[in-house]
Amino acid sequence: MSNFIDKARITVRSGAGGGGAVSFHRAKYVAAGGPDGGDGGRGGDIIVVVDEHMSTLMDFRYKRKYVANDGVSGSGKRCTGRDGESLVIKVPRGTVIRDTETNEIIRDMADDTPFVLARGGNGGWGNKHFATPTRQVPMFAKAGLPGKTRDVTLELKLLADVGLVGFPNVGKSSLLSVATKARPKIANYHFTTLFPNLGVVYVDEGVSFVMADIPGIIEGAAEGAGLGHDFLRHIDRCRLLIHMVDISGSEGRDPIEDFETINAELKEYNPDLASRRMLVVANKIDILEDSEQLERFRQHVEAKGYDFFELSTATQQGVRDLMKRAAEELSKLPPPIVFEANYVERPPEIDTQAPLSIEHVDDVWIIDGPWLQKIMANVNFSDFESRNWFDRMLRDSGLFDRLEEMGIQDGELVSLYNLEFEYWR
Repeated sequence: MSNFIDKARITVRSGAGGGGAVSFHRAKYVAAGGPDGGDGGRGGDIIVVVDEHMSTLMDFRYKRKYVANDGVSGSGKRCTGRDGESLVIKVPRGTVIRDTETNEIIRDMADDTPFVLARGGNGGWGNKHFATPTRQVPMFAKAGLPGKTRDVTLELKLLADVGLVGFPNVGKSSLLSVATKARPKIANYHFTTLFPNLGVVYVDEGVSFVMADIPGIIEGAAEGAGLGHDFLRHIDRCRLLIHMVDISGSEGRDPIEDFETINAELKEYNPDLASRRMLVVANKIDILEDSEQLERFRQHVEAKGYDFFELSTATQQGVRDLMKRAAEELSKLPPPIVFEANYVERPPEIDTQAPLSIEHVDDVWIIDGPWLQKIMANVNFSDFESRNWFDRMLRDSGLFDRLEEMGIQDGELVSLYNLEFEYWR
C-alpha cells in the first residue's frame, strides 16, 4: 500500500468554554460577603499550520477526529478559569481545506500563516458580573458556550512550478532523475510512478525551480480511469507544463494521437489547463527508427503554437536546453496559483421550538437552553447582519412573546450566557 495520501476527511471540534463560578468573599457590611465568582476560560481553538517536513496526508489515514481542550471553570476570588489548550494540526504546504458537505474551499494552506479552523467557545460569566444596587447577592452564573464541530476534507495540491505530463512510460521519471537529485522508481512498464515525485532543478546560480513527475495519464483519466483521476489535481498549481511523448513508437502508439488524448484529458479535468503554458517534448529520439514520424509530430505541434523539443533522457541529449528554456518561461509567468476561499458560513439548523428555561431573579431575566447555546456559539456579534439574524431567531422562537406573558417590563435586563441587554418593546 502506498504511503502517499493526498486526500483525507477529518472531523474537528474546538473546546467548550468553562462555566462561571458562584462565589462570595467575606467582608464586613457586605451582604453575603459580596460576589466574587470568576469567569470560565475560553475553549481551545483548532489551528492548522504548514509543516515543511510533511509531503503527504498520511498522518490523517488512521486518526480522523481532532478535539481541542475545554476551558476550565472559574472560581472564587474573581479567578478566571484557565483557557483550554488549542490543538495544532500540521499539514503539508499546498493543502486545500474544504467543507465536506459543500466542497467549498475554506482555506488554501499555501503560505506560513496559521489558520483558525474552529474557534473555541467563550467562557461563561461568574456571578461578579451580575451584582447591581438592587441585586447584591446574585446566586447564579453562566455556563460556557460550546465548541464548534466541523467536517472538513483535506486535499493536497502540490506546489510545483513545472508539471511533467504524458502517457505512462514516456520518460517523465527518467527526466526528473537526470534533471534533479530526485530518485523516482524507473522501469519499463506502465504505472511505475504510483504517486507524484518532486525534484529541484538547479539551472544556474540563483535560478532554480521545482518540477513534479505526475503519474501517467491515460484516456478517461478525468472520469477516473487509471491513476490520472487521483493525481490530476497536482497539475492545478503548475505554472508550466512539459508534455512528454514517446516518439520512438516503442509502445505501438501514435505520438500525435497520444498528444491530443492527453490534452483532451487535461481540458476535461480543468478547462483552465487548456491555456496553461506548455512545452512539448519528443522523447526517446535515441531509439527512433522512423524520422518521418518525428517530423510529422513536430509540424503538428508547431502548427498549434507550441514550442517543440527533441530529447533523450537515456543519453541526456537536450535535457540541459529544455531546463534552461523552462526557467526562462517561468521568469515570465505569474506566481503559483493560490485558491481563493469560496466557503460561506451558513446558519446552523436549530429547532427553536425546544423549551427554554426562563428565571426571573430580582430585575434580571435569566434564559438558558441547549439550542440557545448553539445559536450564540455561531453568532458574530460585531457583524450587523449576524446580530439581525440572532434577533430574528429569538423572535421567531416566541421567546419575546413568552417574556411579555411572564410580565417583563421595558428596561429590565435579559441575560443570555455572556450577553446582557435591556428589553424594550
